[in-house]
Amino acid sequence: MRSHYKQLGNYIKQVDERNTKLAVDTLLGVSIEKVFMPSIANTIGTDMSTYKIVKRNQFAYGPVTSRNGDKISIALQDQYNEVIVSQAYTPFEIIDTKALLPEYLMMWFRRPEFDRYARFMSHGSAREIFEWDEMCKVTLPVPHPDKQKEIVKEYNAIVNRINLNNQLIQKLEETAQAVYKQWFVDFEFPDENGQPYKSSGGEMVFKKELEKEVPKKWTQKQVQEIAKVVDSLHTTPDYASQGLPMVRVTDVNSGFLDLANTMLVDNETFEKFSKNHKSKKGDIVVSRVGATFGEFSYAHTDEKFCLGQNTAVIIPTILDSKLLYTALTTSDIRNQIEAKAVGSAYSTLSLQDIKELTLTLPDEDFELITHALAEKFDILFINRSLCCQENWSLIRMQRLLLSKLATVEN
Repeated sequence: MRSHYKQLGNYIKQVDERNTKLAVDTLLGVSIEKVFMPSIANTIGTDMSTYKIVKRNQFAYGPVTSRNGDKISIALQDQYNEVIVSQAYTPFEIIDTKALLPEYLMMWFRRPEFDRYARFMSHGSAREIFEWDEMCKVTLPVPHPDKQKEIVKEYNAIVNRINLNNQLIQKLEETAQAVYKQWFVDFEFPDENGQPYKSSGGEMVFKKELEKEVPKKWTQKQVQEIAKVVDSLHTTPDYASQGLPMVRVTDVNSGFLDLANTMLVDNETFEKFSKNHKSKKGDIVVSRVGATFGEFSYAHTDEKFCLGQNTAVIIPTILDSKLLYTALTTSDIRNQIEAKAVGSAYSTLSLQDIKELTLTLPDEDFELITHALAEKFDILFINRSLCCQENWSLIRMQRLLLSKLATVEN
């Protein structure tokens, strides 16, 4: 052990306060993202008096690590005065918060090196457990409290900036969805006089297949009529420590495609998996299975990538890519996807399912209407892209700061 490293057991102790009086009703769990989150457990008929209380600035972790992949569920409770967690968690607290700051210790728990250590030190046959004794054997640098405060302040500055950018991104997403709804759901796009079409008396007709009124000469179009859909290869490659990014289903979410955290493949594998499609800006990647089933990501840069197993890419042909991406992330498309879900525990979206997703679009004056809207989306997407790129740089800084904790001295 390095001379300036200390055993964590000298600074922490378990707490086991039960909710015997049923005074606390905020039930939370701990995620592998290392945050407290609302519990999804069915508690009907459960005796909540046996649940454990976690107070502000106390920690809780899940000792069972075999179901968490490469991460351990552990978090600092800093949002509420008191919450309750299930008996499966182990709450603990710092003995002297003047000697070791809770925020500083939580930074140490966020390091991937801590996750690897916890997994390596977990034992058991049917399930692996990171025991309390092993937690106490964790070693870390414990500098002077003033130094800890300085590090925490620097870390929080990054976190706060990321959160601010996320708020801006959310607002931009909401604006894009609101504009799309105004034009393609409420049909209040500008008419030839620049007035809102429907409310200004624009001609509407009832479409039986849509079960609603739409503007005259508007109809339903399938994705395959306005875009090309390309599937990925259905094999799992060998990943590399260096190379080019491969987008897997876990990399797909409702947002811009982040290639900083993807797995890498060598050049030969990249060429093989790019055979069906050479990636480009404006591509829309969709996940076909798993937890991200039916989610879409937008490629907002020219950075190259290939498709991993169970993903597909949608390449717009006659519709602006930003407009199509916004359309695909509406609640209407989500409902269509859920209706097409195949499988019980493991939903699957086929390539044909993607092609048959439908949008309500104009038959005539198509380019005129969509071009005018595309100009609005250009501004929204440029600003959103800037926020995302800044966040990815901040996340790299965040990781660098966490890695430097190992060399911290007084």
